[in-house]
Amino acid sequence: MTADAFNDTNAPFTDTPLTIAGTTYRSRLLVGSGKYRDLDQTRAATEASGAEIITVAIRRVNIGQDPNAPNLLDVVPPSRYTILPNTAGCYNAADAVYTLQLARELLGGRKLVKLEVLGDDKTLFPNMPETLKAAETLVRDGFDVMVYCSDDPIQAKLLEQIGCVAVMPLASLIGSGMGILNPWNLSLIIEQATVPVLVDAGVGTASDAAIAMELGCDGVLMNSAIAGARDPVRMAHAMRLAIQAGRHAYLAGRMPRRFAASPSSPMQGRPA
Repeated sequence: MTADAFNDTNAPFTDTPLTIAGTTYRSRLLVGSGKYRDLDQTRAATEASGAEIITVAIRRVNIGQDPNAPNLLDVVPPSRYTILPNTAGCYNAADAVYTLQLARELLGGRKLVKLEVLGDDKTLFPNMPETLKAAETLVRDGFDVMVYCSDDPIQAKLLEQIGCVAVMPLASLIGSGMGILNPWNLSLIIEQATVPVLVDAGVGTASDAAIAMELGCDGVLMNSAIAGARDPVRMAHAMRLAIQAGRHAYLAGRMPRRFAASPSSPMQGRPA
């Protein structure tokens, strides 16, 4: 399957682009770079997704730390994509800060990063006290911080007040594929936010991504939902379309829910 098979049709609709830390992006889908069969599949799925921001787990993926190992940047080049280093695998603020400082050196001073500080191995739920601590340190150090967090609107607001450039509440547990379990909390976060809100973790299929966008999220980050599919490249394309469909639906405004039927065809003027 060629890249041309994934080209989007031109739609006669306007929209504001996703803007993070002063940079605009056409795609509202962000994808991870792990869990694929090999680097060729990583490249193909990334291209099919249409994503422009690619997350990289600095502790798990080689982007130059080991000159003798395959380098992810050979198939996902920084000249084409925004490489977003993340702190997957960190369980305290100090480790997270050190990891992103290392990433800044490896990526030539890149400021945009994704912070995640995990609470335990079982749930991979965010440790919010350590997340807040790390966010404060990183913002003071000049980083533009996108931050994985709980779906708690109070915590999300605190992170925004610290100076994070995007908040990324989980939809459900990382890698669970359970979809959006608490749309009400996400709606509260979206309503109060003045920075982009992106769902991070828990998306399992295209409908989950569409629902996130219909709620008003600015974007969705995913990895397992694509890499864990039977056909990751096709699923990446499906996610690309779902993000676009959900965004259009949100901007269009859904019809009101009713507790009674309403005929599709007008009844006025018809003979009795």
